[in-house]
Amino acid sequence: MSGGGAFDYFVVLAGMRTGSNFLEANLNALEGVSCHGEAFNPHFIGHKGRTEMLGVPMRTREQDPFALLAAIRASDAMAGFRLFHDHDARILAHCLEDRRCAKIILTRNPLDSYVSLRIATATGQWKLTDPRNRKTARPRFDPAEFEEHLHITRRFHHELRHALQISGQTAFPVAYEDLGDVAVLNGLARFLGVCARLAAPSRALARQNPEPVTEKVANPAEMKRALRALDPFNPGISAAEPERSPAVRHHVVLDTPARIFMPVPGGPDAALRDWLAAQGTPRDGLTQRQMRRWKRRHPGHRSFTVLRHPVARLWHALDRVAADPEAGERRATLHARFGLALPDGEGLAALAPAARRALLLDFIAVVERSIATAPRPDPAWASQGAILQGFARFAPPDRVLREDSLAAELPELGDAPAPDPAPLPALAEIHDPAIEAAARTAHARDYAAFGFGDWRG
Repeated sequence: MSGGGAFDYFVVLAGMRTGSNFLEANLNALEGVSCHGEAFNPHFIGHKGRTEMLGVPMRTREQDPFALLAAIRASDAMAGFRLFHDHDARILAHCLEDRRCAKIILTRNPLDSYVSLRIATATGQWKLTDPRNRKTARPRFDPAEFEEHLHITRRFHHELRHALQISGQTAFPVAYEDLGDVAVLNGLARFLGVCARLAAPSRALARQNPEPVTEKVANPAEMKRALRALDPFNPGISAAEPERSPAVRHHVVLDTPARIFMPVPGGPDAALRDWLAAQGTPRDGLTQRQMRRWKRRHPGHRSFTVLRHPVARLWHALDRVAADPEAGERRATLHARFGLALPDGEGLAALAPAARRALLLDFIAVVERSIATAPRPDPAWASQGAILQGFARFAPPDRVLREDSLAAELPELGDAPAPDPAPLPALAEIHDPAIEAAARTAHARDYAAFGFGDWRG
């Protein structure tokens, strides 16, 4: 049944264990909307065990998939289905070209989807309606199998993106983390052009594996080692940590000499701003359009950013949250979500060494969990690789410097004396192999990508 809006039908472009069953349940909860499952799955039709849909048997579907597509389109005011990379290629090509087809692209952290797939395969439980019936398993993480999963995911999304780019179309993106947000789901309803709205997300399905990913596999240490070996700038694993914006408004420009400082949150921002101020009048807050104009007016400009050792960066992030008198709400959130009890408005140096060390280790564990599971980790402790990848969405820096070698590297970019790294005696007093190992686990990709050694104070 054709609608009167921009679209006649929809397709959910997704993969296994990305939350597509839950998204389907929410779509079906909208009046006038029908999602017919994996209608073009080669092994069944719609849902497991079915061999016929809307009067169309599988044999007819294989010979003429457009007969089933026509039946789906006629089944409701706004009807659609889920389509994965290994479903009927004829239908995928048709839907990508058809402007009357609304494209919904559902994504999930590929590590989470891979581990979830291994668990579902081991338990045979692909949906969960009652949490009391949850089946559990701790499968082994297979590095080669995960890389293949990653490659398939990357190739599929590259195909989707390229097809939409060359045809000038736009899809509605939905991340796994968005599925519990009723505002996003109702935004999807608006995108489809239907009047119905949800009061709350569907309760038809329960989350099957809510634990941190390191607790879901039998060999977490091997998994971490395998992940460290992956290229953090590979677009195929960018979903392992959410994409970040270029943050151009935070970039600091200096007219003479023409310099652009691209600060990494949690880095030596204040010291570098002072270094720029010693040579002129730095300013920030430029939009992307203003930054492009500034670059055209300042030929020969140079841009740079500065990396801080992960241990020092984690320490600074924790100390800032603990000491800032205006960060009470943030401290309360960290306590409520993660059980992290922070001193109220006092710096870490005020704590006894044993309490300081324990708090830092607890915080690093929170950061590891945040990077693995949060929709958008706090920029102060997100990986520096993800921050730089965000910069590159507008323009990458010319130079990537290190805080501990600014004295040797910064003179190439200006005449003012380079700032020295701030001493951290309270960290040096407690730093030990356990803290270093925890930091290497939380920020494994930064250690691998940028070659950091142990922090030396």
